[in-house]
Amino acid sequence: MKLATFDAGAGPRLGALTATGDALIDLTATGRADLASMQALIDADEAGLTAARAALDAGPAIPLQDIKLLAPLPCPPQIRDASTAPRHIMNAPVGMRRLGALLQDQPDPGPEEGSIPDIYRAQPIFYITNRFSVAGHGAVIHWPRYSRYMDYELEVAVVIGKGGRDIPATSAMDHVFGFTIFNDFSARDTQLREMQGMLGPAKGKSFDAGNVFGPWIVTRDEIADYRDLRCTAHINGRLATDSRLGEMLHGFEDMIAFISDSETLHPGEIIGGGTVDDGCGLERCEFLSDGDEVALTVEGIGTLVNKVVATS
Repeated sequence: MKLATFDAGAGPRLGALTATGDALIDLTATGRADLASMQALIDADEAGLTAARAALDAGPAIPLQDIKLLAPLPCPPQIRDASTAPRHIMNAPVGMRRLGALLQDQPDPGPEEGSIPDIYRAQPIFYITNRFSVAGHGAVIHWPRYSRYMDYELEVAVVIGKGGRDIPATSAMDHVFGFTIFNDFSARDTQLREMQGMLGPAKGKSFDAGNVFGPWIVTRDEIADYRDLRCTAHINGRLATDSRLGEMLHGFEDMIAFISDSETLHPGEIIGGGTVDDGCGLERCEFLSDGDEVALTVEGIGTLVNKVVATS
């Protein structure tokens, strides 16, 4: 199933995409507590999914054109984001050096061959970001006034379904509720400055609507092999990224096992798999402009579209 949180004028509700893909079944209309919201459905585990499937044949269908899609989880319990794609890990620091030269009015050193630090091969590297700064499909992203270098990051994220601690990699996918697209918008000039403090990204990532998810969550059973998913980004209709997940240094299984080591994961938590190879403008030292439309497509999931607007 493709499950969404939407607003048709009566506040956030839970919906399931019809087989035709042009309407949502209003699952909340069933009156069931486990279908009142996405978090309630996740908390209900298999019983909730069974109820959702049964409601697909009974609930009212609302055309997509008549609704506003919200973030599937408007306030997730937690958001973690990893970095696992080898070319991105190599090329992003090169892009930062080029941006640094640009900010200091120095000549562009140009692209060069990067390298992968050993720590990225030894373990999944991730950070925790602001779970309150979430937006969904169609949202206009008003860029923070302290930044002038706007960038997108194309990622696939998993949503935890069944919580747990010390989860072995061999059974980690049993704890996944589903997959969604993640646009990890990044204020690159701010990120470049603050990362010198060696505490990870802060205002370079944490600003209102900086974490965009959607357009919905696709349940785990619909994705046969997540590593084979094709991921593309179009900026104002121009193809900017065409990649796949297959080259990940650490899959979601390893991420879940690593994160849950001596730490409990909870239903509804989101784990981003990291920017895909060539999945952001920084890798090419290309940045977004005021009014740009960013459309991220992951086969088997859908297309997540947002517009960025600069703030004076």
